[in-house]
Amino acid sequence: MTAAAAPPAKINVARVAITSLAASSIEWYDFFIYGTAAALVFPKLFFASTLPPAVAQLAAFSTFAVGFIARPVGGVIFGHFGDQFGRKRALVTALLMMGLATTAVGLLPSYATAGVVAPLLLIALRFVQGLAVGGQWGGAMLLAFENAPPKQRGFYGSFAQMGVPAGVVLANLIFIVIDKQVAPDSFLVWGWRIPFLFSILLVALGLYVQLKLEDTAEYQALQALEAKQQQAAAQALAAEKQVSVDQAKAQLRAAKGSPILRVIAKHPKQILLAAGAFVAANGTFYLMINYALAYATDPHHAPHVARPTILWAVVLASLISAPFLPLMASLSDKVGRRAVFMTGAVLMGLWSLVFFKLIETGAFPMMLLAIAMGSIFNNFMYGPQAALMAELFDTEFRYSGASLGYQIGAIFGGGFAPIIATALFTKYGTSMAVSGYMAALCAVSLVSVFLLAETHSRAHREAMNT
Repeated sequence: MTAAAAPPAKINVARVAITSLAASSIEWYDFFIYGTAAALVFPKLFFASTLPPAVAQLAAFSTFAVGFIARPVGGVIFGHFGDQFGRKRALVTALLMMGLATTAVGLLPSYATAGVVAPLLLIALRFVQGLAVGGQWGGAMLLAFENAPPKQRGFYGSFAQMGVPAGVVLANLIFIVIDKQVAPDSFLVWGWRIPFLFSILLVALGLYVQLKLEDTAEYQALQALEAKQQQAAAQALAAEKQVSVDQAKAQLRAAKGSPILRVIAKHPKQILLAAGAFVAANGTFYLMINYALAYATDPHHAPHVARPTILWAVVLASLISAPFLPLMASLSDKVGRRAVFMTGAVLMGLWSLVFFKLIETGAFPMMLLAIAMGSIFNNFMYGPQAALMAELFDTEFRYSGASLGYQIGAIFGGGFAPIIATALFTKYGTSMAVSGYMAALCAVSLVSVFLLAETHSRAHREAMNT
C-alpha cells in the first residue's frame, strides 16, 4: 500500500535532508571511531598482552564484527517500530541509543584494570551500537526519501548515505588531531577516549529531531488512509460479531500482524537480493577504511607507514569521492538504479586487483589514489542504494523491508570483511588473496542487482499520478 505524497508546499525538503545528513553523519561517526580504534588501539588495551599481535588484532576485529551481527536485529526491531509508530520515533530512539552506548565505550576500563570484564563490556556496548545503527539507517533515509519529490528520490535519499563519508572524515580527523597533540603513552591511556566521549552530542541531535520535525509526509498520509479504512472495517466487524468498535479494532490489528513478518512473507526474494546487492559496497568500504589501516601500519610487514599518513589518505579520499555519491544518486533518477549500480560493481571489482599493490608502495600519493578511486567506484553503488532498496517495498512495511535487506547485507559484507581479510593474508601471505575476496564481493552484488527489477520507473509513475 503506497500512500499519496503530501502537497510539496507543506514539506521543507532541504531542512529534512540536512537533518537526515546530520543524523546519519554523527551516527556513522560513532560507528566508525570504533572501527578505527579496533585497528589502532583495542588490540593493546582490551586483550591480554600475552596474545600474539595477529591474534589480538583478530580479537579486536571480532568485537568490531559484533556490531554487524546486531544490525539486522536492530533492523527488525526498529523496522517494526518505525512502520507501526512512525519513522521519527524510531530514528530518535536509535540516535539516543547510539550516543549513550558510544559515550560509555569511552569510559570503559582496560584489560589491565578489569581483566576479562573489559572486553565483555566492550562487546556488549558494540552490540548496542549495532542495534542502533540497524535502526538509524532506515529512519534517516526514509526521513529524506519519503518527503522528496518522486523524481528526485534517489538524490534526496542519498543525503542519509552521505553521512558515511562525513562520518569517516570526522572519525579519522579527530584521531589525527589527538594523535598529534597527545604523547603515544597518553594516547593509549586516555587520548583514544576523547572521540567516544564527544558522542554525547548525538543525544542533543535526537532531542532536536523529536522536538522540531514531523514524521514523513508519506507515512502520515498512509496513517490517515489506514485509520479511515480501519474505522470502516471495525464498524462492519462490530456489527457482524456484536462487539464494540474498539474490540473490533483490536481484532483487526491482531489479524494484520507485524510489518516485518508481512514483508518477509510477501517479498523474501527482494530482501535477499537487496542484501546481496549491498555486500560489495559495504565489504569493500570497510576493507579500504579499516583493514587497509591495520595492514598499512602493521610493523610485521611492508609498507609499515606512520599512522597519520594512512589516516590522512582515508580522510582526503573520502573528501574527494564524496561528491560522487549524490551525483550517482541523481544520475540514477534519470537512467535507473541498476545501470549505475552495476557499473560501480564492475569498476570496483577491477580496481580491487590493484588496490593493495598501490597501498604496498608506502607512498602517500599511491595510497591516496588507491583509496580515492576505490571510494569513487564504491559510491557508484552506494549513491543509488537508498532509493533502490526503499522502492522495493510499499510504505506500510518499507522501513522493515529496506532495513532488513540493508543490514543482512552488512553482516555478509562489512561485518566479517576485516576478519576474513586478516585470515586470508595470514594463510596465503599475499594481499592478492584479499583482492580476490574484494572482487568476489563485487561479483555477488553485480548478479544480485542484475536479478532485481528496475525500481526508479515506479517513482516516475507516482510522479505522474500526483
